This record gives sequence, structure tokens and C-alpha cells, in this order.
Amino acid sequence: MVANAVLHVADVHKNFGGLRALSDVDLRVDEGETHAIIGPNGAGKSTLLNVCVGRIKPDKGHVVFDGEVLDSHTPYQINQLGVSRVFQTPEIFPDLSLLDNVMIPAFASRDGAFRLRPFRKLRLEGDVRAEAEKNLEDVGLAALKDTEAGSLSRGDKRRLELAMCLIQKPKLLLLDEPTAGMSRHDTNRTVDLLKTIKQRGMTKVIIEHDMHVVFSLADRISVLAQGRIIASGKPEEIKGNPVVQEAYLGGAH
Repeated sequence: MVANAVLHVADVHKNFGGLRALSDVDLRVDEGETHAIIGPNGAGKSTLLNVCVGRIKPDKGHVVFDGEVLDSHTPYQINQLGVSRVFQTPEIFPDLSLLDNVMIPAFASRDGAFRLRPFRKLRLEGDVRAEAEKNLEDVGLAALKDTEAGSLSRGDKRRLELAMCLIQKPKLLLLDEPTAGMSRHDTNRTVDLLKTIKQRGMTKVIIEHDMHVVFSLADRISVLAQGRIIASGKPEEIKGNPVVQEAYLGGAH
């Protein structure tokens, strides 16, 4: 384990048949930092996040979170340890209200047993309801708390999923392309929200193609290309790195 690292991906390799998705990936994310992972499509970014949350097991190497090796942990166990993830396509309960969507992970993180008890009774518990309403307010969705989640715009679904993650009070938040498919207006609103979260000191890993978003939020950036990290450093270092310019940034403008 690297000192002061909340997350350490150590020498991780992953192949899918003859396809090498990740090779010799070593990544450190320190407490309180926002660490962006950028790279072209097919570079292995989402695969790397899937390894971090236990959805994919590496062929070689380890993932260590908060001092604990995650090799044998299930995604549910990793979530209970304090890792939450926002997906490329928002994973919500479309037929339930926004309030119910946020209350469900609140119960899961509190005692892990919400599925074993009647949810309609649980949802009446005032402390969790108040907390869910506060999280919806934080992401700008309080006025829609009784609306069916499936009717939301893409940007609002993103914010709902973020509220579902934040109510779990994660130690590490992983965001997979949080502004993908958004209008510029919704992107700017999401960036402002993520800046607010950043001020709270939450540790975050963000995969993102929009360089405006990346350079607005990131403390450090790692560049993934063909399954390998080819550079890692502060935003100004990455901007000026000729290898990164050739492999990715130069083709992004």
C-alpha cells in the first residue's frame, strides 16, 4: 500500500481472450484529491473502474482500498467498505420516485438489510427521509422528489444517481463520464456540483472526455492508452507532455 493513498491499483493486468485491456497499470489516488483518468476510446478506462469495484477480477496485480486488499471482495462488499460509483448510463429505479431512489441506498449503507424488510415501512423513517430530501436539495432536484425517475432528462438522471451515491457517504467516489451526452448547460451545472463536492474533501476518480471538465476539476491526471498509463501528473504537466499530446490531447481539439 502506498502511504496516504486511499486507492492503490498495483501492477494490474487484464486480458479478454487475445485482447489486452490493461497492462502493468499502477495508479495511486490520495485522500481528498480528484484524480482524472483520460484517454481515447478503447483505452481501458471503464475496465479499470470495473476492476476497482470488483465487477472484473484482474489476471494479475491487486487493488487496495483504504489499506484493504480487494482481491476476493464482491462489488457489494466493496460498496459497503465505502466505494460508490456513477456509471456511464445512469443506474436508477425508473418506476420509483426520486425520493425513493435516494432512500434505497441510504438503507443499504446503513445496515445492508433493507431488502429483507418491507420498504414501504422503511420509507416512513423520518431520519432517512430527511437525509434523502437534503441530498436531493444538494443536487438541485428537491422540487422533483415525488416525480418518477424514468421521466427525468439525462442530466437530471445523472444528478439523481449522484445523490444516490452521496447519501452513502462514500470514502471514494468513482465517476464514469459524468457529463457524457449532456448539453453545455447541464455540463456546467454538473461541474459546479462536482466542485461543491470537491470542497468537502471527498476523494474522487473521474473518467471524462471533456477536457474543460477535466482541467476544471482534477488535481492530478493519469493518461491511459492501449491499456497502459503513459503519463501521470498535475494538469499543467499533462497539458505540456508531448507524449500525451501525440497520443490523445492533440487529437481531441
